[in-house]
Amino acid sequence: MSTPALSIVIPTYSRGEILRECLKRIEAQTIRDRIEVIAVSDGEPDKETAHLAKESFQVPVTFLAIPKSQQGAARNKGVQQAKGAVTLFLGDDMFPEPECCETHLRRHGQIDNGKLIIDNDGSNSRPKEIPKIINYQLSINHPSAILGHVTWDPALDITPVMRWLEKTGWQFGFSFLQPHAFVPADKQHRFTYTANISLPTAIARKVPFKEGINLYGWEDVEWGMRLREAGAHLFYEPDAKVLHHHRITLEDSLKRMETLGTSAVLFERMAPDMHIVPKGWKRLAYGLIAYLPTMRGRHAGAFLKGCSQH
Repeated sequence: MSTPALSIVIPTYSRGEILRECLKRIEAQTIRDRIEVIAVSDGEPDKETAHLAKESFQVPVTFLAIPKSQQGAARNKGVQQAKGAVTLFLGDDMFPEPECCETHLRRHGQIDNGKLIIDNDGSNSRPKEIPKIINYQLSINHPSAILGHVTWDPALDITPVMRWLEKTGWQFGFSFLQPHAFVPADKQHRFTYTANISLPTAIARKVPFKEGINLYGWEDVEWGMRLREAGAHLFYEPDAKVLHHHRITLEDSLKRMETLGTSAVLFERMAPDMHIVPKGWKRLAYGLIAYLPTMRGRHAGAFLKGCSQH
């Protein structure tokens, strides 16, 4: 294969079976001949992942491993190896729809002889159909990140809390974004979800993820703040869609929210401008909401419980 146009970086840890399905979906991409995959195990690979590394795929796949750190360090390792002009970050439980990768590249202007689909003023000149790719330009003329859409995999038994999380934005706030448009600069760091986001590889190397932080959650937000400071814009492209194959129960979600509360305190100490720990009237509002016997109330209570541990 010639130099790939798109490098897909996937951090993973002990989920070989899920990673296998993710790779299967990548093999079904409309532009698979222009893709490479770099899967980075955050820690010692499990048996299934180790077995995958010995297999062959219809797209080039490189398997790497790093000492147990966090997903940010795994992504950085993958970016170092990326050959494509554009890097797409995916989660190992994110199954891309067939045109996902092509849509990401179209939005980066790497089609139709390099003509940009996104205008400089942020207006949408999106054609009704994805045009046939003519060639790929290896120089990116706009330092933009493209945020794709994430929704639950319908193959799952979707629980009530999963539906609530998607509807309210407590996990992914896509309902707050205007489709096919730039996200306001003062809010874009809140939406730099690394489950499905692409950007020029040169920018990904210039703005790496923080390492040496053994915390879950908020690394996307901190990274997004530095992306904005580097002059990168965020464009929401819902047609670049992935299916999230991760069943979550109410107990799982509340445990995750408590962990996010704990890490929020520590992240804000490191980066005070993040403003992710509720204070003043917001803290009071969270406390009042936490008394409600609702999904929102229970999640607010779990988050505050996590915040109070530091």
